Amino acid sequence: MAVLSNSTLAFYAPLKSPEHPVPSGDREMARNIKTALSMNTLGLKVELVSELRCYDGNGSAERQREIRSLADAEVERLLDTNRQHNWRAWVTYHNYYKAPDLVGFAVCRQLQIPYVLIESSIAKSRLTGPWAGFAASADAATEAADVVFYLTQRDKVALEKHRSANQRIVHLAPFLNRAGLPPLRAEEGRKNRLLAIGMHRFGDKLESYRIIADTLQYLETSDWHLSIIGDGPARPAVEALFKPFGNRVTLQGQLDSSGVAEAYRQASVFIWPGVNEAFGMVYLEAQAAGLPLVAEDRPGVRDVIASPHSLVPAGNPVSMARAIDSIVSDRVLSREMSLAGRDFIRSHHLLDTSATVLSDQLAQVVGS
Repeated sequence: MAVLSNSTLAFYAPLKSPEHPVPSGDREMARNIKTALSMNTLGLKVELVSELRCYDGNGSAERQREIRSLADAEVERLLDTNRQHNWRAWVTYHNYYKAPDLVGFAVCRQLQIPYVLIESSIAKSRLTGPWAGFAASADAATEAADVVFYLTQRDKVALEKHRSANQRIVHLAPFLNRAGLPPLRAEEGRKNRLLAIGMHRFGDKLESYRIIADTLQYLETSDWHLSIIGDGPARPAVEALFKPFGNRVTLQGQLDSSGVAEAYRQASVFIWPGVNEAFGMVYLEAQAAGLPLVAEDRPGVRDVIASPHSLVPAGNPVSMARAIDSIVSDRVLSREMSLAGRDFIRSHHLLDTSATVLSDQLAQVVGS
């Protein structure tokens, strides 16, 4: 295999740059992918080539025109930049109808270099409506890619259906940016301590919090306490949901990585319904820490959860409450879920495994 030590791999994330100031699962996954790409066996240096955000969350024609204009200017800048950087291939993370890759697709077409997409979806149903133009651009980028990595089975179905000639569709499991698991803490002292982690945003995140608030009303477990980690514009709405529970619910705001790790260690059950989550990095983190969890059985979510005891029917807070009760009351079940989750993460969702998958595919598209 040839070593390309003087060449560069261009990296771009149109939804949210790995350098974006606001934390989220998208930003974390972008950072993880950038790290994994840097471990390639070809000697390619990885460069974050653009921080332009191509996201329109409201279906605004004016905003989409503005983004396209910015993207056109960015393409021209990058074509000039390539003269000094010698990009051997381009990798884009997360191309979809609300945040299409308007930059990498155009640059690769001009430079005639390999184009790789990670977590790219096809949404033909969006070809009409307020995101029609963006959806068409996202689909065109997907169809042009040499390799498309899918993270969940839900995305695989559409990608396989619309696969273009000579395109490879490859599974890349969502992964944590770590080579091993954190220490497994003893269970003593954690009984009935519940944990939820999620940004305080209107829409799907707020709906997950609403489901949690409904669930708490049906708990039979006594002396429970829920800690919530997260912040954002919908914080007043989140506070209102949990105000009836008084001091049994604590909103801790946004914590740094060490604070979040300590919260995982101190909890007995992690709760997050996962409304419209693509997969959910928090599920990986919780299981790595050995924390049993409860989530709704939704596409994407079920791909990253080890224990069938963790999944309950969507829209059924009573079932979620009974699952929580079972875990906190049954030490054997709790221990089994803890160990199963850690084994699952160790086998499928750590950095080294994912870096190998990426490196193997890069070797095929870049050359041997």
